[in-house]
Amino acid sequence: MAAGERVPSPTDKALTIVEELYNFRDHYIESHGMENAGNKETDVQNKMNESLAQLEEVKGDIKNKAQYHLLRGKILNITSKYNQEAEESLSKAVKLDPRLVEAWNHLGECYWKKEDISAAKNCFTGALNHLKNKVSLRNLSMVLRQLSGSPREKIKLIEESVERAKEAVHLDITDGTSWLILGNAYLCQFFTAGQNPKVLKQCMQAYLQAEKDSVTRGNPDLHFNRAVAYQYQEEFQKALDGYWTASQLDPSWSEATTKETELVHYLSDCQTLTESKGKIKAKKLDTFIKQLVDRDLPQYKTVQSTNLTGQHVSLSHCKLLELQPKVNEGKIIVGKVVCTVNSSNPVPFTCCIVDEDQTCMCVTIYNLSLGAGMKIGDLLAIPEPVFNQIKISHKGKEISFSGIRVDAPRLLVVNGRKLGINKEALPVLSVSNVSE
Repeated sequence: MAAGERVPSPTDKALTIVEELYNFRDHYIESHGMENAGNKETDVQNKMNESLAQLEEVKGDIKNKAQYHLLRGKILNITSKYNQEAEESLSKAVKLDPRLVEAWNHLGECYWKKEDISAAKNCFTGALNHLKNKVSLRNLSMVLRQLSGSPREKIKLIEESVERAKEAVHLDITDGTSWLILGNAYLCQFFTAGQNPKVLKQCMQAYLQAEKDSVTRGNPDLHFNRAVAYQYQEEFQKALDGYWTASQLDPSWSEATTKETELVHYLSDCQTLTESKGKIKAKKLDTFIKQLVDRDLPQYKTVQSTNLTGQHVSLSHCKLLELQPKVNEGKIIVGKVVCTVNSSNPVPFTCCIVDEDQTCMCVTIYNLSLGAGMKIGDLLAIPEPVFNQIKISHKGKEISFSGIRVDAPRLLVVNGRKLGINKEALPVLSVSNVSE
């Protein structure tokens, strides 16, 4: 040691032990590679045990017992699973020194893992009473979204969740974890408070900022939750890539793999059923086509309708092959439902329609109340349809089909009658908190 250099105190040594442990966990993927992600949990556990042993070696020399119990609790709280010893050590720390904000934060995380949401909220709120800090704010943001209440109360809680996450970001705009939690808060707000496109855009911008942080980039939650958003936007290639990345970062997390597999099956079924016209028998298909060209359907040739803004618009009939990418303003398509597409996820309701030229396309209908879906043989008219050509390449599998998206089912006309607003219901979304 150089002359004049300060000799590290026992507390300094203990702080270094804990810091090295958390750096090992947070930068594991960077140092070990994604191919070794499956070993992370075991390696972190081993490092935790090693750190505990090192802490015990200097325990007797640490005079501040509140600090010792905080450091011991932090070590035990390193994994994603609840640890009773961690809770006990952190509880001792806050009793010995109620001003230890870091101890309150880790104790709150213990309660969170224990699924004691109320106790976790009290810890984070208590910490903020001592000091405004990003960890308490972003953890409180998560907790608020988990509290129960009426639909109106839930909206207010999620709005508050967004505000707390914003505050955390403002305290440190370089912290990717805070950006991730803000993105998750926006995603929840989007699905519970009217699906404002601006909110979804803010969500994706927050995720983009989160990915700039090397630590957060290795968090499977980022890739999973963003994939959920991509799937809703029907950016299926990005969604599949996201689920795959999440599963690689945490091979023990079965939900990510399940979502990836289910989405591939769903998209494959969409392709197969559009290519086979719903696998409907030729005689029945001929009947449907005859009904479509029958003279009794003049009301679909030129239509006066009301759009979502309340404006009256004139719509002219358009064949499926004449559709242009994105919104086809001033057009209306008409087809017979030839099949529905089964999916483990009820959102969206998916069916296939054929028009008079026997062109078949997939229709995805969002925000449709349960049980309000179309049946085979129904005559479906879609004003100002949103057209998209789906192309997927995933793990050697190529999928391609034409799709039509409907976000406002109230404007659909089924068998000559408009569905109406009573057939609409916002989808329920579950944002992952596996490693937040």
